[in-house]
Amino acid sequence: MLWKPKASYSINSNMQKFLNHVALRYDLPRNDYRTVHGWSIENTEEFWAEIWDYCDVIYSTNYESVVDNPKKMPGASWFKGSRLNFAENLLKRNDDHVALIFRGEDTVKREITYKQLNEEVRRVAAGFKNMGVKIGDRIAAFMPNMPETIIAMLAATSMGAIWTSTSPDFGIKGVLDRFSQIEPKLIIAADGYFYKGKAFDSLEKLKGILSSLPSVEKVLLVDYTGNLNTTGMKNAVLWEELGKGSNDPLVFEQLPFDHPLYIMYSSGTTGLPKSIVHSAGGTLVQHLKELILHSGITKDQTVFYFTTCGWMMWNWIVSSLAIGSTLVLYDGNPFYPGPDALIKMAKELKIDFFGTSAKYIASLEDAGVIPSEIDSFPHLKVIASTGSPLSNDSFEYVYKKWKSDVQLSSIAGGTDIISCFILGNPVLPVYIGEIQCKGLGMDVDCYDHAGNGVINEQGELVCKTAFPSMPVYFWNDTGNKKYHAAYFEEYTGIWHHGDFIEITEHGGIKMLGRSDSTLNPQGVRIGTAEIYRVVESISEIEDSVVVGHKIDGDEEVVLFVKLKNGSNLDEKLEKNLRSSIKNNCSPRHVPSIIIQVPDIPYTINGKKVEIAIKKIIHGQPIGNKDALANPECLEHFKGILN
Repeated sequence: MLWKPKASYSINSNMQKFLNHVALRYDLPRNDYRTVHGWSIENTEEFWAEIWDYCDVIYSTNYESVVDNPKKMPGASWFKGSRLNFAENLLKRNDDHVALIFRGEDTVKREITYKQLNEEVRRVAAGFKNMGVKIGDRIAAFMPNMPETIIAMLAATSMGAIWTSTSPDFGIKGVLDRFSQIEPKLIIAADGYFYKGKAFDSLEKLKGILSSLPSVEKVLLVDYTGNLNTTGMKNAVLWEELGKGSNDPLVFEQLPFDHPLYIMYSSGTTGLPKSIVHSAGGTLVQHLKELILHSGITKDQTVFYFTTCGWMMWNWIVSSLAIGSTLVLYDGNPFYPGPDALIKMAKELKIDFFGTSAKYIASLEDAGVIPSEIDSFPHLKVIASTGSPLSNDSFEYVYKKWKSDVQLSSIAGGTDIISCFILGNPVLPVYIGEIQCKGLGMDVDCYDHAGNGVINEQGELVCKTAFPSMPVYFWNDTGNKKYHAAYFEEYTGIWHHGDFIEITEHGGIKMLGRSDSTLNPQGVRIGTAEIYRVVESISEIEDSVVVGHKIDGDEEVVLFVKLKNGSNLDEKLEKNLRSSIKNNCSPRHVPSIIIQVPDIPYTINGKKVEIAIKKIIHGQPIGNKDALANPECLEHFKGILN
């Protein structure tokens, strides 16, 4: 155990207040999260009705029923008869409290109050209306993580338009692979973005995108870097001119619970990205549950998640506006002008909730940053991590070098559900290498190869009961064939997420990697995260990736390592790697082959692409290189085992 909440912390948490509320109403124990979680999945209708009320959902028409059949997956109908608006719920606050703080590296600093945010959304919505935007139209953003992106999203969703976004570091093909599927009516883009102190142009890429998007009627341009040039840009409208002079009031279109809100995209590393449609109501109630109860965010707190608007964590953290908190936006390199840039920002802005990725925390440690030497961070209550499993070393680093009394919330779910299956909890302890708990209302289990639920054994992450933030459908998916194939082919009527996990006896969850990258030497399934935890704790290793290589009817484990400057894969290091893996895991985990490579491929959102490497070493074609941040490094893996 690395952390146990102080009594004052847990007692005053939103989670404990909710537990007290349902305990009193349904005769449940007040201080037993696992019992209340069991109640939440056995009494689906009562639980989600409580979330609706407790999280203060704004609606114009109340629901007739919470859910028609919680065992119907896919296809369960939620909060039938209700009508609401997503943007209205995020804009319920309208005062002089700061809503958004923006940092464009060390170049741009801005603040926007809730009153100003409401007014800007009103102006932009009026402009959208004049452009002919209607309910169901798609509005696409090719934007940095900046206030204008959020303003445009809120304006779009206030009208019932559907929002979708990518970040400007995507290539032309990567953007077209996504936007061409959904045929946006309007595209929003900035002139460029800042990275490592330099301004990068986005307009040339934008022209290439527009030339292959005939559905786009208007282009809304934001001057961010000071290099805006509309030459050769047809139907361009400047951000500051949009809705200028209009006095039209902000109208929140009242829509069904399952009205499409966001279109999200799968990574696309194995083919064309899947276009996943999420509902306004499902996204709202799930995010409120996770942000208020599991993350402990309260009104007037300052919250931050390092993300681009091409990652679902952008959509997730933006929902914190519904709580009335201050949201910090950062765009650029998190290590500029120095590796402690975000740490200093957390001190300056007195951030309460600091969200990032497992890779960032590991990189922070590798850079030798000791946050506790910068500040004691008295305001910091939660550090959240996602994107990949958090290593044991990173768990210890946070508590030894950052802050000893902080809730470290490793969370996991994904774009598919625009939320979490498993996440943090302010009333439970933190154990090394474990996510704290299953989310309330999420009927998560670990299935062995025979489809039985198991404890302290490795298996598949499944969800056995419907939940509101399941996709409404996939775009252009006749008969829901792609939707069904993505989650329900393995187990009929049960969501199969594709993560390899282990649930411990005290209810924690160990993430062991993706199922489709699970190793299988001698018929024994091994999660890749187990090996990464050991390998990346060795001082000479900067990064690594491990895959299975089929040979002679079996599978051998192949480990690729990227070494730190000045290190070489000599016999001594190779022996150390093998013995460390054997001693900390098992003899079956030990790689048959260890190879040094100059770089490890990642998606734009910072996830290792084990499947692409596995295909390459087997001589198979890979899908979409444009989904990768560094596709050029794939060349190093071609023929590497020949």
